[in-house]
Amino acid sequence: MDRIASALGDAARWRILELLAVRPRTVGELAELTGSRQPQTTKHLQTLARAGLVTVTPLGQRRVYAVETGPLEALARRLQELVATGDAHQGERDVIARYREAIEAETAAADGDRWADGRGFSFERVLTAPRDAVWRHWIEPDLLASWWAPPSMTVTDCVIEPRAGGRAVLDFRDAEGRYRSAGTVHTAVEPERLVFDLSVLDAAGAVSFTGHYDLALTETPEGTLLRLGLRITATTVDAVPSIAGIPTGWNQVLDNLADVVHATRHTTKAFTEKEARS
Repeated sequence: MDRIASALGDAARWRILELLAVRPRTVGELAELTGSRQPQTTKHLQTLARAGLVTVTPLGQRRVYAVETGPLEALARRLQELVATGDAHQGERDVIARYREAIEAETAAADGDRWADGRGFSFERVLTAPRDAVWRHWIEPDLLASWWAPPSMTVTDCVIEPRAGGRAVLDFRDAEGRYRSAGTVHTAVEPERLVFDLSVLDAAGAVSFTGHYDLALTETPEGTLLRLGLRITATTVDAVPSIAGIPTGWNQVLDNLADVVHATRHTTKAFTEKEARS
């Protein structure tokens, strides 16, 4: 497939294939129709032949080339698979588009430091897991790291210590750089409430903005109702991309949390049932 794609990456070769799709032709005819010299046309045909896209038949002193549709059909199927995959993940492209629009809007509003101070956000999820299990996914580092970062990121430090004065840290990286947030826990009432600050830090370690978080977990017949409040202070102009990404980012990570606790619950249930049968 790579050889086919490479062969078709040249406009002259593509034109030759278009001409051969109509009917078989000689090198001289193809050179005349494409406006190219015959040696150059021959080289293009050799490249297409190596990719399996054309065949050559000697007819006396003439060499006649014809298109091979099999490889083109395979390429068409592969392209259709890519289209289907792209359509299936349209939502992810929509997220990027909304994020870009949010950055543009916030850039227009960011006329100085403190521009977003006092802004609030709220998020809510019903999770199909007991409240104590959801609580553990917030305060146990390994469980917290399993959902509290985009999938493309590598978490290097992730902790919320469930006590007044405890650390709140999120440190992760990707190929583009390192992203750090640090703060302090103010209230921890197991397994129902967690209040903490978290400041997003720039590359020099300066505060870009600070988020004040208030997490409440309530038992429900379905599992656990999660409510998360977020209030922004200490914003700088450079915080525009981070502020713009808060709604999309937190909705994504809470979706991650919902998937993780659901999967953990079913894995634990299956293991318990297996142990009971043993």
